[in-house]
Amino acid sequence: MTPFDASLASRFAAATLGHIGQEYPHKLDHVLDGPADAATPSALHPIFHGSFDWHSCVHGWWQLLCLVRLFPALPEAASIRARADAMLTPDKVSGELAYLARPSAGGFERPYGWAWALALHGEAVHHDAPWGAALEPLARAFAARFTAFLPKLTYPIRAGTHGNSAFALLLAYDWAREHDTDLAGLIAERGRDWFLGDRDCQAWEPGGDEFLSPSLVEAALMSRLLARPAFATWFNAFFPQLAAGAPATLFLPATVSDRSDGKIAHLDGLNLSRAWCWRLIAAALGEGHAVSIAAREAAERHVAASLPHIADDYMGTHWLASFALLAMSAG
Repeated sequence: MTPFDASLASRFAAATLGHIGQEYPHKLDHVLDGPADAATPSALHPIFHGSFDWHSCVHGWWQLLCLVRLFPALPEAASIRARADAMLTPDKVSGELAYLARPSAGGFERPYGWAWALALHGEAVHHDAPWGAALEPLARAFAARFTAFLPKLTYPIRAGTHGNSAFALLLAYDWAREHDTDLAGLIAERGRDWFLGDRDCQAWEPGGDEFLSPSLVEAALMSRLLARPAFATWFNAFFPQLAAGAPATLFLPATVSDRSDGKIAHLDGLNLSRAWCWRLIAAALGEGHAVSIAAREAAERHVAASLPHIADDYMGTHWLASFALLAMSAG
């Protein structure tokens, strides 16, 4: 088992500090309403213009703040704090809010970036620094978007990429339980509406460019929404053959054939997010459940397959350390 220690944390932090302010190359999620909207990433996004895309920059900041809280003596800690002091400020947050107010920005980063923005604020408030207060208006803006959007999303999105509903709800629920109880209640309601009746999952995965397991992230969400006995009952019906090793694909790490291909590199993220889900599921089921040991073993295999490769190419380096942190700090 790879230890999650200061050495590994320093490796994560150094990688992310290397790209958190790197503006180019950059992939915008941007609708132009006219020629005046053709602007650079840093002009559009005063804070989150690094890390290849907006959401990766957001969860890169989440990762750095988590690391400096968990390992305050990191060699990179002073640099993290100084850069956070310079970037996570009310005036720069105002610029991010101004972008959200644009007429064509209603679907901007929905729901993946929304959820990560909440997670970032949820981490920032646990520091003796002004970052959480500065980020709160942005978090409230995304919470309001969740509140408006979830009632009209009739069907969940089960893709293994950014649109996945369960992943977004899982991150948002953890934030909402502390900061917005009405939203937490809405998330619990929608999660049960969408997933409580699911049975006998076939797990036709992985897809060729997925970084999430639709089935495992759904189970991880339900582990948050249901008490242990109810979750175990649901889980046994959702995966009736799992104790016998089926679907086998869920226990096997994905093969990543080309880490310089941004889409294929998603599969390293799949391995790391599966490890995170397996550990959350095992913890929720408890040691007495028939799947718990196999779940933890599967998590180890998935970590071993992709953790050595998080800095192989910028197509993975700009985001994989965040998913590695999820995997290493869970369970």
